[in-house]
Amino acid sequence: MGKIAFVFAGQGDQHPGMGKELAERYPAAARIFEMCDRLRPGTSQQCFSGTEDELKDTRNTQPCLFAMEMAAAAVLMDAGVEPSAVAGISLGEVVAAAAGGTFELEDGFRLVCLRGELMQREADKFDTTMAAVVKLAPERVEELCAQFEGVYPVNYNCPGQITVSGLAAQMPAFSAAVKEAGGRAIPLKVRAAFHSPFMKGAAPEFREAVLRARSGPQSAVLYSNMTGEPYTGDVAGLLSEQIYHPVLWEKIIRNMMAAGIDTFIEMGPGRTVTNIIKKIDPSANAVTYAEYLGEVGAC
Repeated sequence: MGKIAFVFAGQGDQHPGMGKELAERYPAAARIFEMCDRLRPGTSQQCFSGTEDELKDTRNTQPCLFAMEMAAAAVLMDAGVEPSAVAGISLGEVVAAAAGGTFELEDGFRLVCLRGELMQREADKFDTTMAAVVKLAPERVEELCAQFEGVYPVNYNCPGQITVSGLAAQMPAFSAAVKEAGGRAIPLKVRAAFHSPFMKGAAPEFREAVLRARSGPQSAVLYSNMTGEPYTGDVAGLLSEQIYHPVLWEKIIRNMMAAGIDTFIEMGPGRTVTNIIKKIDPSANAVTYAEYLGEVGAC
């Protein structure tokens, strides 16, 4: 086997019960949930038995996903699986940074909690939403977005799939335009316009928090949503600006492959990232953490 990358999901895959089996079966996962509960009481309870509506609130979604995803990563690392590189979509990038040692675990969790609070604060200022546009080229999606005030392309996921953020009032007409152009707009389970100018107000305070965060022992190369390249400096600038700029996920995966990564293991409650990587390159060895654990006989 060559180089392994841990890839972390963003918002949208969360669901009630996520992480419960991990915590029950693996001490390494239980320790992560215990840490999160100590810093933010009730986190594991929200993961294990919170309602779908409760988990849609960004203030809850982000810390809960951190707990679940870091628990999955901890189980694999406890079993001796060490990634050469890490990356994550949106909030997943902060989880990846903590998993790879850019931040100490506790500070990574604190950053995610703050990020969720700040982004929910900005989301509450506007009635916005998101949708995944499929079956259209990036250039065509950009053209369509430009026709609607307050609608932006924000996640360049894979060929034929771009996520857009925008004003909720504009989305029905935008979706109709997408359909007319031969595509489809699929609503996402979020209540905000992430990675768009609507989120810009969250960046300054988050940047200051990143500057105060303690570094952990760097163990893996971290890739940036903003550039699609490995971090070379200015972590605070890139992570804070990421909040209101597009995510270049397809570029990240292609650059990882070019750097020799041949196995991608998704840390998340679903398989969205795994499916996206397969669309970027059908030959890619991309699996969920649960599938990988089954392959290595750890569960």
